[in-house]
Amino acid sequence: MLILGVVNVTPDSFSDGGRYLAEEAAVAHGLALVVDGADIIDVGGEATNPRATPIDAAEELRRVLPVVRRLTEAGARVSIDTTKAAVATAAVAAGATLINDVSGGRFDPAMAEVVATSNATYIAGHLRGDTIEEVFAIEAHAHTLTWEDVAADLAARIAGLPADRVWVDPGLGFGKGPDPAVNLALIRDAGVLAHALGRPVVVGPSRKRFLRRLLGGEVSEAALDAASVGACLAAARAGVQAVRIHNVALLRPALTVYTRT
Repeated sequence: MLILGVVNVTPDSFSDGGRYLAEEAAVAHGLALVVDGADIIDVGGEATNPRATPIDAAEELRRVLPVVRRLTEAGARVSIDTTKAAVATAAVAAGATLINDVSGGRFDPAMAEVVATSNATYIAGHLRGDTIEEVFAIEAHAHTLTWEDVAADLAARIAGLPADRVWVDPGLGFGKGPDPAVNLALIRDAGVLAHALGRPVVVGPSRKRFLRRLLGGEVSEAALDAASVGACLAAARAGVQAVRIHNVALLRPALTVYTRT
């Protein structure tokens, strides 16, 4: 199973906003994640949480392009975490080999053309709504969401895209709300989703709100990271092909033991 290590080049990401906004800090963190055992470094320049400030493509590119370029030059395999076709195009030209789009093309229809004309692997994320504001506005109905609903939505999003270069992500937390039951069910059924769509599945539970709700009370970052590892191991048991996590150093040894027992 592949591990995607997270590098947020943002001031307002929900867990580590501002830590790696500076280019040097972001590159150093990405290289450290490789040493910790990440297979892919997922670089993002725009936060996708309800309190984040939207930015345009120019600002997003200013944040991520130098980081993508330097990490790839250092030998890292890099994914660009973006919903914008222009950012994806430039990042692939700078060396990124994956495009991680949490909107599955909903936020920018031009993304389909980028996927079709590049050699990059595309991770199509699941959500409902055409803006991040809409996504979180419809959470009141998320308690009814099942893996079948997610599969149907994703099938429509990836229709016509190159089958050999498309992965899918059930989008934990994106429009699913903080209810642990909904999100944990999607983890348990991730293997079924993979079989139904015939695509590799990526799951990203790291530091999500549903884990905070599950643990209850005031939750430390250490406890949240431990819970994230548990969710990733559950995803491995379900049969996913990749997980996305902030604390790679904590996951890699746990995953090594888990997969050998």
